[in-house]
Amino acid sequence: MTRRKFFQRMAGAAFLAGTAGWPLWQARGLIVSTMTIPLARLPRSFNGLRIAFFSDTHHGIFFPLSYIEEAVRLANELQPDLILLGGDYVYHSAAYIAPVMAVLGKLQAPLGVYAVRGNHDNRINPTLTSRELLRNGIHEITNGGIWLERGSDRLRLCGVDDVCTGSPNLVKALEGTSGYETALLLTHNPDFMEFVRDPRVILGLCGHTHGGQVRLPLIGPPIIPSAFGQKYAYGLAQAPTVRVFVTSGVGAIFPPIRFDCPPEIAHLTLRAA
Repeated sequence: MTRRKFFQRMAGAAFLAGTAGWPLWQARGLIVSTMTIPLARLPRSFNGLRIAFFSDTHHGIFFPLSYIEEAVRLANELQPDLILLGGDYVYHSAAYIAPVMAVLGKLQAPLGVYAVRGNHDNRINPTLTSRELLRNGIHEITNGGIWLERGSDRLRLCGVDDVCTGSPNLVKALEGTSGYETALLLTHNPDFMEFVRDPRVILGLCGHTHGGQVRLPLIGPPIIPSAFGQKYAYGLAQAPTVRVFVTSGVGAIFPPIRFDCPPEIAHLTLRAA
């Protein structure tokens, strides 16, 4: 082999490695994204409420605990008022549930840390998921809710089960909420928001789609796990009666790659419109 051919082959190998490695590297390129969401019926005392929201950690062979620890560190450094978790904490095996919950249990916020289950959690082991959330000080609000209180106002924070693998019950989640009061709704799959018609719900927070994981130029995400196509791929969307924010998630499923769709911790500020 000549010297010239040797360097040509080395350059070709480096190009192929870079082409394959870039999407794998992007899958671990965790960022903090910020957004301000105006809400017409947000109680005045909650104007400026800051939420750290993330979903789909998918701890497993592709996303180790060190990566989840980085997500927790970033969320805590934001010093939000409230932290919300949108489900799908592990991938493939129940053996990952207890370890990831121990890490997520280090999340801290003055108004608390709240979570719902996702489709992977329901399929792998919903009972163990709920038990480990509780054991690590994370309040599960699947088909339930709590009241956030500030000044003379209160705001319902509620959640429902995954629409594909569980039994979402919005009536139970909103229990005790009067007609003039309002609620934030946490659920894993944004498709559920298409069926919400209750005017008390002013914002839905969801995960599940991972933003498609891959966004192609001029095309966008070629694959979205939603019955409504690109509508709930990522970011702020409008369901029939309520605004919806969909996060791109922290982890990914196989293949564990991302392109032009970074994993994120969403830092949301709510404003009274």
